[in-house]
Amino acid sequence: MRSHVLEGVVRHRRARPVTYSLEHGVYYLALDLDEMSEMDRSLRLLSRGRRTVLSFHDKDHLDPPATDLPTDVRDHLRRNGVDPTGWQVTLVANARVFGYVFDPASFFLCRDASGTLRIVIVEVHNTHGERHLYTLQRSEEEAAFEAAMDKDFYVSPFIEMTGRYRVRVREDAERLRITINEERDGELVLHASLDLSRRPLSDRSLATMLIRYPLVTLKTIGMIHVHAFRLWRLGLPFHRHREAPRGHRATAR
Repeated sequence: MRSHVLEGVVRHRRARPVTYSLEHGVYYLALDLDEMSEMDRSLRLLSRGRRTVLSFHDKDHLDPPATDLPTDVRDHLRRNGVDPTGWQVTLVANARVFGYVFDPASFFLCRDASGTLRIVIVEVHNTHGERHLYTLQRSEEEAAFEAAMDKDFYVSPFIEMTGRYRVRVREDAERLRITINEERDGELVLHASLDLSRRPLSDRSLATMLIRYPLVTLKTIGMIHVHAFRLWRLGLPFHRHREAPRGHRATAR
């Protein structure tokens, strides 16, 4: 299968109004959407829509929640003026672990028939149960995938809603690196990155990830609150939640 496991580190660095950094070991699944049925048949630890140690549910993605993710993603691309015929779409995301998932950001990597990464759909979730999609097209002038978009979704109570994101994706046969910089008034506010190495997708590799990173999705939501408490202790201004213009309140997990 083209689908695989990604293992590495997530890093965040706040540049203003105070400096604050974090780094955690993580793993993700990189799922070729055309292999979803094959994945469900061939793996014991990972399933699609069933109760297993790791599970993938279509409704955990897109806005409104998907019913058939491969079809719904391609419909989303068509609504954005793109014909995805012959394209390969890979979702980089967390699976549910014992039924629970919280995925701050997941990524649909959309490659055309020649294998060129043309579009990246960044799907952002916040702790209020909402999700939002940013659909980014490649800048033809750049060797790597690079695109920018205005901030349009509430994520952190310690960063204002005004701002702009710059997304960069670099990849080769061994690694995938995704960088998101949030800027305001031309200055860096937050740098976030994923630096991930590719592993085969198998029950053995999944078992290894479960041992190395037990209950990783629960750890993610827990560490979000730990870091939020530390930022509050540092005296950062607190911006209360308000509905994002196109935010979607996701179904309960």
